[in-house]
Amino acid sequence: MLNSELDEAKAKNSLIELSPRKISLELAKLKAEKISRLHSEAMIIGADQVLGFEDQIFNKPASRSDAEKQLSVLRNATHTLFSAVSCAISGAEVWNHCSEARLTMRDFTPEFLSSYLDGNPADYLSSVGSYKLEEGGIQLFEKIEGDYFAILGLPMLPLLGFLRQRGIIPS
Repeated sequence: MLNSELDEAKAKNSLIELSPRKISLELAKLKAEKISRLHSEAMIIGADQVLGFEDQIFNKPASRSDAEKQLSVLRNATHTLFSAVSCAISGAEVWNHCSEARLTMRDFTPEFLSSYLDGNPADYLSSVGSYKLEEGGIQLFEKIEGDYFAILGLPMLPLLGFLRQRGIIPS
């Protein structure tokens, strides 16, 4: 796996007028195309995930305090994760897809939040929204709708379908 080293904060700032869905698609495209220019013979897969809540877009928290603020805002509310994937060859996008999931956090207590943050720093510092559903973050939620793989950050089923269609993986 290669890191595109894309300055996501700078890129997001330049895309701020777009919807969260379009921002995720554009960031995935920028990542795939950047690596694809360096490895023109390969199919490069780029991905990105954006959390949309009301009129806000959330980033990965920089600290425990940031995570606590994010989770407090999302508590007892529904937000949407937009997970995009882009495939590029020779510096140009050849396919993209965006899946989404709607997640409703339960109305947890301040004590629960503190306990969650004490026990899961790797979860909340490495994930948009300050949680990993597949880890301890599942305890934050009461309802989940949509593509599970969108929550994990990569719409696997559409991607596998595209790779089969192109003959890159067996069908």
